[in-house]
Amino acid sequence: MSVLVLSEHDVRELLDMESCIEAMTEVLASLARGELHQPLRSIARPPGADTLLGLMPSYRGGTASAYGLKEIVVVPTNPTRGLDTHMGGVLLHDGETGELLAIMNASPITEIRTSAVSGVATRALARPDARRVAILGAGAQARGHVHAMRAVLDDPEIRIWARRPEAAEALAAETDASVAPSVDAALFGADVVCTTTAATEPIVEKRWLASGAHVNAVGSCFPTTRELDTETVAESSFFTDRRESCLNEAGDYVLAAAEGAIGTEHIKAELGEVLAGMHPGRDSEDELTIFESLGIAVEDLASAELVVRRARERGLGAEVDF
Repeated sequence: MSVLVLSEHDVRELLDMESCIEAMTEVLASLARGELHQPLRSIARPPGADTLLGLMPSYRGGTASAYGLKEIVVVPTNPTRGLDTHMGGVLLHDGETGELLAIMNASPITEIRTSAVSGVATRALARPDARRVAILGAGAQARGHVHAMRAVLDDPEIRIWARRPEAAEALAAETDASVAPSVDAALFGADVVCTTTAATEPIVEKRWLASGAHVNAVGSCFPTTRELDTETVAESSFFTDRRESCLNEAGDYVLAAAEGAIGTEHIKAELGEVLAGMHPGRDSEDELTIFESLGIAVEDLASAELVVRRARERGLGAEVDF
């Protein structure tokens, strides 16, 4: 038996934003229809460590069944080393025989599929005329979100804010965007907001958001951290990628609920339910919509299958005896 090994460079060459957006649309709708199995991710957080290991399994049945597993170590200080905060691999198994088919670098998959899902959410939930975009953060996810917003919006005007102005300026120069001097300046008049920071306390206040804005809340994926203030969450139409993940992991939601501002009924729908026609999504032009993105395992499975299929077609990667 051989295993296909795909490097970070291979994955970036094979997984383009536009194709990933379509793959995420398909897999999230399929999840909503009950065609995939995905348990809640498990987290190993050693006592006293500022790092953690996450395991994210998923399964799709049918004629070409498959298991996927992403194992990822999150290291918040890695940017100071010039490294991604998320380090690990995605494994793809044959669902019938269990054979390990491929292993690939998880960093680009995490970066690209996460921003692609925000693209899907923006296309499904933002106003049709949305054009002004605020991106908070200047790391890998911010970069990915610039590309995702340009893939789904017509010639968007993109403003970037980050705690380190030099990082915002570098990303803006790289992506032909502009720099905002503050969060409120970035949010002023924005139709779409993408929060991609490592903030532990709210940086977005409801009073700064324009009427009818859509927010992709991406950075907070732990129950003790959040980017959005309670008023923003409470006064929104709130959507997420997976209810179970949101109720257990989304600090934006969990902390607002702990304050008594919202209950479990506040989640309007999963994004896949909107895509599958089970929920209408946005109801009005002046509605504030939020997509709370936790990043779920079926997204990694669909990305891995797309990458492996293209790698086979193009002869990329290395086959290793296993």
